[in-house]
Amino acid sequence: MTIKIYTKVGDQGFTKQVTGKMVPKYDLQIVAVGDIDELDSYLGVVIANLSAKCQELHDPIQNLQRDLYELESDIVVKRHEEITPETVTKLEKEIDELNKKIPQTTHFILPGGSVTATHLHYARTVARRAERSMVKLNAEEQKLAPACLKYINRLSDYLFILARYANVLDGVPEVKSKIK
Repeated sequence: MTIKIYTKVGDQGFTKQVTGKMVPKYDLQIVAVGDIDELDSYLGVVIANLSAKCQELHDPIQNLQRDLYELESDIVVKRHEEITPETVTKLEKEIDELNKKIPQTTHFILPGGSVTATHLHYARTVARRAERSMVKLNAEEQKLAPACLKYINRLSDYLFILARYANVLDGVPEVKSKIK
């Protein structure tokens, strides 16, 4: 049996939530989940473009992709709570461990460097957009679990540290901004 990919449900600008409720495609929940999905997809681009020296980042980034699916589910499915305070703590520990492996800096860092780092910096900006969408959803339409909001905030920090670490692995110096 072949499953049809298109349903035609959205042809008039509406989509169906998990609850079955029809909402416009600009609904805050749909936007937030879409932004998270974009980030998840972009992390796939990051993985596909990892340099030879950055292959150790494959599994950690793929684990982020799995977390993002759970985050989406936490947003759309009542009583689905896979992103927990422990998930946030784990991410914080990973940030702290990676931070020990990169040079300390007193300046802002311009996004860029190696191809891998550049992709990770871009992923960080997509994560920030997803965070803004989630914050708006939380403020205006649907209260989110505090761990979900903390997770998406830490995720952009983690992607920043991963980008810096990728430059270390690739032996590419960072470019400091003029601003300290």
